[in-house]
Amino acid sequence: MKRPIAYIAGTGRGIPARVMTNHDFAALGIDTSHEWIVERTGIMERRIASDSESTCSMAADAARTAMARAGVAPGEIDAIVMSTATPDRLLPSTAVDLQAELGATRAAAFDVSAACTGWIYGMTVAEGLMHSGVIQTALVVGAEKMSSIVDWQDRSTCILFGDGAGAVVLKRNKSQATKGILSTFIRSDGTLAELLWRPSGGAKHPFSQDVLDDRSSYVRMAGRETFRHAVRSMSEACERALDGAKLRADDIDILIPHQANIRIIESTAKYANVPMEKVFVNVDRYGNTSSASIPIALDEAVESGRVKEGTTALLVAFGAGFTWGSMVVRF
Repeated sequence: MKRPIAYIAGTGRGIPARVMTNHDFAALGIDTSHEWIVERTGIMERRIASDSESTCSMAADAARTAMARAGVAPGEIDAIVMSTATPDRLLPSTAVDLQAELGATRAAAFDVSAACTGWIYGMTVAEGLMHSGVIQTALVVGAEKMSSIVDWQDRSTCILFGDGAGAVVLKRNKSQATKGILSTFIRSDGTLAELLWRPSGGAKHPFSQDVLDDRSSYVRMAGRETFRHAVRSMSEACERALDGAKLRADDIDILIPHQANIRIIESTAKYANVPMEKVFVNVDRYGNTSSASIPIALDEAVESGRVKEGTTALLVAFGAGFTWGSMVVRF
């Protein structure tokens, strides 16, 4: 096994204060129930950002905690890699807003757009920058204000998503230590893009009155087809990451999957041969926070003691694009 180039030095999360339960959908006139949502998704509640909370502000909260735990000052950050599908504005990137907010004056900063897999992509990019010798310390953040892009009249999507941010400080290994990123795997298939997408609101179909009227700037999803591809792709990603790390499923102490749907999580664990008692699940409390879901879950796993020194974790995600990816990390 090759010596890991990069290791996770600190984790953090930034979570909105407002809790929206399944029962709250009745006030919006949504034809659904707590029981219906739980049965199909496993979600009981999610966090919804206020008007004063932004993708950047949640990212900053998560970043500050991760940096404090890693013992890293803003001036020591060489790069900020921000994964988000909900940037506060299209130009400039949310990453540079975060760089300014943190006072990370030495840091290069840029966004990565790979939907729910974006944080895995961002970690892979940061590790590559370390391998090339360009940077020594990176802040990798997944932050999403999904409540701003879901259609609150569409029962099939609005019940699924929540807001939040998760962050890690990634540092270059300078010793012969065996902890760190042991393997990564990333893939995409753009031919399936229209199974989970936002039809309008970009350069091809800019915002207009027609876009507002037909509500095409909101997320749309073909749920059944997305489920099928998610399970297949995440199962493949688990297998490929384990192969890359020269490990078996039995060697994994914890599986931290993208928190999209409890059924997807259970099916992925089954195909990856990882028992559910080894799987970290918080989708019931946060819903799908897109690229923030794995770093949020990782931070909670660290706080609860399920991830500690010596833990070998398998991280796996799937998202719009379609994109998917995985990573084996030893702590």
